Amino acid sequence: MGLKTYGLMGVDWEARVNLDRLRTDRLARVKKALTASEMGALLCFDMNNIRYITATHIGTWAMDKLVRFSLLPQNDEPIMWDFGSAARHHQLYCPWLGERSRAGISTLRGATAPGSGLAEDVARKIRLELEIRGLHKEPLGVDVIELPVLFALQAQGIQVVDCQQLMHDVRKIKTEDEITLLNTACMMVDAAYEELYRFMRPGVRENECVGVVSKVLYDLGSEHVEGVNAISGERCSPHPHVYTDRVLRPGDPAFFDILHSYNGYRTCYYRTFAVGSASSAQVDAYKKCRDYMDAAISIVKPGITTADVVKLWPKAEEFGFASEEAAFALQYGHGVGLSIWEKPIFSRLVSLNHPEVIEEGMVFALETYWPASDGWSAARLEEEVVVTKTGCEVITRFPAEKLLVAGTQYFTVAGPLPTTREAQSNLNNTGALERVKG
Repeated sequence: MGLKTYGLMGVDWEARVNLDRLRTDRLARVKKALTASEMGALLCFDMNNIRYITATHIGTWAMDKLVRFSLLPQNDEPIMWDFGSAARHHQLYCPWLGERSRAGISTLRGATAPGSGLAEDVARKIRLELEIRGLHKEPLGVDVIELPVLFALQAQGIQVVDCQQLMHDVRKIKTEDEITLLNTACMMVDAAYEELYRFMRPGVRENECVGVVSKVLYDLGSEHVEGVNAISGERCSPHPHVYTDRVLRPGDPAFFDILHSYNGYRTCYYRTFAVGSASSAQVDAYKKCRDYMDAAISIVKPGITTADVVKLWPKAEEFGFASEEAAFALQYGHGVGLSIWEKPIFSRLVSLNHPEVIEEGMVFALETYWPASDGWSAARLEEEVVVTKTGCEVITRFPAEKLLVAGTQYFTVAGPLPTTREAQSNLNNTGALERVKG
């Protein structure tokens, strides 16, 4: 096992995450890609791209506002425009930006009056910086943008082109410190699943499970719990991707996807359990799901392609869907970094005709799903892997080799109870448990 697991704080007596190196390595990669491109500068509104380039963060409330923006000109340093108070904070506490942190906002996704001229003000700011550097006649790469701002830039005579692909290509290979942060984020979810496993039993609700997971993560230092899918019982097939207040019952399958952020770096991490007991249909579905996962992981190494992986997975029609589009994201894979869906993408919908080559330093999640023969339950698994020189290392460590059964404290067997969770799980899976009487 090559990757190390450190504590969650910085210390002077051990080399852990080097945040200065993280900032400089990320920016250097973007600068190199920009130099090799046709673009004169990159204008970013995507919060994840802004963080990658400028190492700034103002909380999750701003993620969907498209209000902050940064400009990275060729052969120069990034400029950041932000809410006035946030801009002042960056000046004081982000010495790598200093006076290049400035007050300025976009239109708040149209919430401000069009006549306020904010879109035009953004365009003028950008035009001025490009003119100063002689880049105003070069294509300007933009990742995502509000239409009024796009029109205002074009009115300034600026040619706008897409830079989201450039940013995805830069971000798909992780630095040493990014990998450590991603591994740490998974460690935190390991702990959340341990607490969830101990908590689950008949009578608790899906939303209570979400609360338990969220508390563990925030207590450990998560900056954002992006989502916790909590799916149980007949809701497992088809998979609705959202939790409710449904009460868990004996014999239910229950699967969870835990997505959170530690220092910006995400997880996407499914596990499936049975509640109280597991039927043979559930055990069979889980085994099928695990087999598809293990087959995929076994071939991951530099040089293979996303097509090689998805060929090992079933066609949509084999598990009850009319097309690959209808089954999208069930047999699936995706890069994980500052966002949860990065390059490379693994799906029969796109990967067979447009394969992507797997490279050392990629970090991605692989997801499998299988509906049970009972017509209502299902199994769902996900593992995150780091691609190494010769293969890959799994960084999602909560046990998933066999179906675990939670909430079994009121069950027993003939003879002594197993003393370990794995032994308990193996017995549960054989259907050998009986309810305690009296």
